[in-house]
Amino acid sequence: MTTQSPNLSSILLGGGCFWCVEAVFTGLRGIISAEPGYAGGSVDHPSYEEVCTGRTGHAEVVKVVFDPAEIGLEDVLRVFFTTHDPTQLNRQGNDVGTQYRSVIFADATQQETARKVRDEIAAEGIWADPIVTRIEGPVHFWPAEEKHHDYFARNPQTAYCAAVVAPKVAKARKLYRDRLKQPD
Repeated sequence: MTTQSPNLSSILLGGGCFWCVEAVFTGLRGIISAEPGYAGGSVDHPSYEEVCTGRTGHAEVVKVVFDPAEIGLEDVLRVFFTTHDPTQLNRQGNDVGTQYRSVIFADATQQETARKVRDEIAAEGIWADPIVTRIEGPVHFWPAEEKHHDYFARNPQTAYCAAVVAPKVAKARKLYRDRLKQPD
């Protein structure tokens, strides 16, 4: 899934609530953008409310656009597999439903890399339970409504952000401090 620039790549990552995934990736060097949206379902132009019912088949995902010269796909995937719980089927913590499934939508080459990184993470024993992340082919990405973009940055004090998003961001900053963007 290459973007317009031949030097950039993109991949769709679903790791529960897209506010968490977006907030984790936004802070990393080499990440050009992390856009929340929906993928993998049967309804065109789904709304957040429709996706939340679990009846559209979509997962909340983030389209991560990255510069492989600064952060490789393996590193992007390692961040993904270590900052959400890839052992939970159709949920992340208290967020339950297929819309919160752990999933990667990618082209064939990216799928091969994703399987390799998944297997490495499993062998390292980071997670006690088996990884259940689905690795699937390319699908249409539907951008989320504007109110969901940069949600954590704009709403850090909301109960959900403080209790769920902030700990994931803190974990990512601790694990990947050498990859953090430098303040302007």
